Amino acid sequence: MADGYDVIVLGSGPGGYVAAIRCAQLGLKTAIVERENLGGICLNWGCIPTKALLRSAEIFHYMNHAKDYGLAAEKVTADLAAVVARSRGVASQLNKGVTGLMKKNKITVHMGQGKLIAPGKLEVTGDKGSETLEARHIIVATGARARELPKAKSDGKRIWTYRHAMTPAEMPTKLLVIGSGAIGIEFASFYNDMGADVTVVEMMDRIVPVEDADVSTFLEKALKKQGIKFQTGVNVAGVETGDAAVKVTIKGKDGAETTTEFSHVIVAIGIVPNVENLGLEDLNIEPDKRFHIKVDGYGRTNVPGIWALGDVTEGPWLAHKASHEGVTTAEAIAQELGNTEVHPHPLDRSNIPGCTYCHPQIASVGMTEAKAKEAGYDVKVGNFPFIGNGKATALGEAEGFVKTVFDAKTGELLGAHMVGAEVTELIQGYVVGKTLETTEAELIQSVFPHPTLSEMMHESALAAYGRALHI
Repeated sequence: MADGYDVIVLGSGPGGYVAAIRCAQLGLKTAIVERENLGGICLNWGCIPTKALLRSAEIFHYMNHAKDYGLAAEKVTADLAAVVARSRGVASQLNKGVTGLMKKNKITVHMGQGKLIAPGKLEVTGDKGSETLEARHIIVATGARARELPKAKSDGKRIWTYRHAMTPAEMPTKLLVIGSGAIGIEFASFYNDMGADVTVVEMMDRIVPVEDADVSTFLEKALKKQGIKFQTGVNVAGVETGDAAVKVTIKGKDGAETTTEFSHVIVAIGIVPNVENLGLEDLNIEPDKRFHIKVDGYGRTNVPGIWALGDVTEGPWLAHKASHEGVTTAEAIAQELGNTEVHPHPLDRSNIPGCTYCHPQIASVGMTEAKAKEAGYDVKVGNFPFIGNGKATALGEAEGFVKTVFDAKTGELLGAHMVGAEVTELIQGYVVGKTLETTEAELIQSVFPHPTLSEMMHESALAAYGRALHI
């Protein structure tokens, strides 16, 4: 049939387009359906453009601290419009790159809104009208959107989601960030470096609450030194939006309420899966308790031939997790279609790293110390500070630490947690180690190059066994 495929991928984010590419590599006739921009939210409105913004803020920060490096930079200013334009340019460049990858891999792109109308059938509605596509397998990779706060509905003027915060019409003077997860902390760090007066409120008892408690404590202290204010264990009780400001009432642990005026508010309280109007209910595709699509370790739903991956499924909701799932699901489909050369493995969520690109950065993989103890492990913990590392001192980045958690009985690496300069580039070493089921013995016997920040990974493992050399 003219519009018949082996695989159709609904959504072209980092999970969807990677799944399509891998399917095409495996010889499957593949199409992708996208309603907005190839590359999805991550490439166009998430991971990549925010890192471009943060890079500009980082350079601005260093220029303002040039004297710390024996340099002089006078009357340094920031052009917010130019910073945003650079960020959008980076996103546009990568969008074109994904478009090129689709052509290279002979993947047919259908622009429009897709809806499942039967197993193996997808209706696509776009500018050119409606068409029905058929495939032996369909992958749902529709991603997620920002969760709204009922008391603070985004309007794009005074109350922003992450998307508004990436293309601001004006620079906030006094900014409130609601939520201290990765998105909230990254925007707090960016706007603080750019000169805004920033306050972060968090309903949990500590910021970045999914991270190790030591990382949370250190990060809050470091960001406070930079001027960011924090309130933890509080709730937003009310929001009153005016033409020139937003009045926010915050309820403390003791029940007392205070009202403060801000120029802008960013709501960063998580995401909601894009599962509406996809035809999932009509096909009886099962959701989990959070309304994400329920899948097995390979991306199979309860309906044969329908698969799902990325932010529309169980977390963690990270681009690299979605991309990994894209490869796994593509190979599982190829295997079902008779390919005996592929051997997909189910996703192991314990080996998925998390990274937050504030200043200082944080990165982690595996269990926190507290989670390991809760799970019944007798642990050995190593902690090594940046101040003990020659490269960190030479860089002028001597604040931070590397923490490792081992099973005291077997030496298995259970988790690693870092805060400091460039730790998002370091964490992959521990990810590889965990994937290879490494123990302290292999890490201790590994030779780390000098002078590098990576030496702290070695020292942290040594410290867990009382053998650290430089503290």
